[in-house]
Amino acid sequence: MTHSLNNEKPIFQQIRERIEDAILDGHLQPEDRIPSTNEFAKEYQINPATAGKGVNELVDKGVIYKQRGIGMFVSPQARTILTLERKDSFFTQHIEPLKKEATRLGISDEELQNMLQRG
Repeated sequence: MTHSLNNEKPIFQQIRERIEDAILDGHLQPEDRIPSTNEFAKEYQINPATAGKGVNELVDKGVIYKQRGIGMFVSPQARTILTLERKDSFFTQHIEPLKKEATRLGISDEELQNMLQRG
């Protein structure tokens, strides 16, 4: 999961997204241990509280869980939770604007579907 951080987004958000992407890409499987907040802090040279904020968001969503004294692990339902969340986001960010622009241009649903199939 080693990659450098950028200034485009808050650090905690980048850490959260990297964990999410690793789960969705299959690099992290259910019950796999994820790095601790201290390990993230050391790797990225950041404050452990910053890493903790990203990790805690995933705990709150049920994507990962903590076992006191042992570590943090990917929950069995993590992929399902993330997939549903990303599909919803995809619809809002991409499909709704696409449909709105197609309507504005007079593109019918059938034409739009044909365009998507060609792409």
